[in-house]
Amino acid sequence: MAYDRGLTLGTDALTRVADGRTIVRAATLEARAGSMVALVGPSGSGKSSLLRLINRLDEPTGGRVLLDGRDYREIAPRELRRRVGMVMQRPYLFPGTVADNVRFGPAQRGLTVSDAEVDGLLARVDLAGFGARGVDRLSGGEAQRVSIARALANGPEALLLDEPTSALDEGRVEFVERLVGEMVRERGLVCLMVTHDREQARRMADRVLRMADGELVGED
Repeated sequence: MAYDRGLTLGTDALTRVADGRTIVRAATLEARAGSMVALVGPSGSGKSSLLRLINRLDEPTGGRVLLDGRDYREIAPRELRRRVGMVMQRPYLFPGTVADNVRFGPAQRGLTVSDAEVDGLLARVDLAGFGARGVDRLSGGEAQRVSIARALANGPEALLLDEPTSALDEGRVEFVERLVGEMVRERGLVCLMVTHDREQARRMADRVLRMADGELVGED
């Protein structure tokens, strides 16, 4: 259920052309605080590319990304990425320990995350006691959950998830689905999730949008 307060995240005719190919074409959507929108569609349809545009990892050729009606180009990239967290399908973790990674975002803004806060975030993603572990000793599923904890440490208003359960076994999939749902409700987050699994999209999302050939083509 969506809240009536908090961030509204939207795109207005968002477009990206690269190497003469239109990757995302005039994508327009809106998502409100406390709600989840899932993007489904075949591989190469532009789902992940759309998330990268929203987080400004790639620059659009046309159109806008709007946070509460404000063009995101008016917001400094570091501040944008604090407000809009992203968990990638193949998460990149910085060399060092799990705790180092969880602390990374706040440290960029001169903030300190206590050991207790790190432990709490890791416990929330079922990685209690992993703080001192080197990231080179993590499985793919553990790295994905560290990436979720790292995004949450920044206190985001929106969360972009690109296939967040792709590296997880069945039991962990259910755990992460439940965790994400709780975070959306408890924190009033806007959540956009890419998934290849239509059943997962229907279980988790308030709205399911289909993409094909770079376009949003309707609701599932």
